[in-house]
Amino acid sequence: MTDHHTYKKIEVVGSSKKSIEDAINNALAECAKSVKMMEWFEVTETRGHIENGKVGHYQVGLKVGFRIENS
Repeated sequence: MTDHHTYKKIEVVGSSKKSIEDAINNALAECAKSVKMMEWFEVTETRGHIENGKVGHYQVGLKVGFRIENS
């Protein structure tokens, strides 16, 4: 065990027809399938897709930080 941690960041975009929160959760759930040791996220963008004058999808850009193993 070291006395410090080193992290790496990836950028992803999550989407949902329901809400911004659901878009975040969808992105994190997909990342968790292949990225180990995720520890934090930062919302960098919020946008949406418009269909017939209404929100069709919420889209949220995220930076996801994960700890490098053994750091």
